[in-house]
Amino acid sequence: MSASAAPKTVTTYLRPIDRDGLMQFAEKGRCNPGSRGTNKVHTVVDGQYRTLSYVGDHAPVVVDEPLHLFGENTAPAPGEIVLSALGGCLAVGITAVATWKQVRLSRLELHLEGDIGNPAAWGAGGAEKKPEDMGFQEIRVAVTIEGDATREALDEIVRHANHFSPVANTLRNPVPFKFGLAD
Repeated sequence: MSASAAPKTVTTYLRPIDRDGLMQFAEKGRCNPGSRGTNKVHTVVDGQYRTLSYVGDHAPVVVDEPLHLFGENTAPAPGEIVLSALGGCLAVGITAVATWKQVRLSRLELHLEGDIGNPAAWGAGGAEKKPEDMGFQEIRVAVTIEGDATREALDEIVRHANHFSPVANTLRNPVPFKFGLAD
């Protein structure tokens, strides 16, 4: 086979976001660093531990518990939904930072694991635990990323996105909670 007839490697890139729109959004943030939006969810119990959470005009997010925790195992457990929210937020951030740095991505996958236990049985007579001893005790995220940049540049994109991730920072930092019965 001659050099001119050698097969060529074709790289396909992930569908890009609007870089100009991203730059305008970033400018708004620089001009008004205290701005905030509000996310709203309406959760309804369907029976046992199965819930339907309504977000905007999307299909409901279904949450359940596995059989060994007395659920019906019809959907992901609450902790798995938290990890998927984290994975989604990190993926958004990585995509945004790559777009900002003009790096085209050809592959982006996040593998998330979290160590969680429930010896308190949701406060229904299980072990006496303090709030800081419940919930995820460690979360691990492994990112597979490929694009038209060096491994070092891709690593910096991932680290930068993690630093600025709203969901990752919600999990890392204490958040004031207002909790009580509805009017």
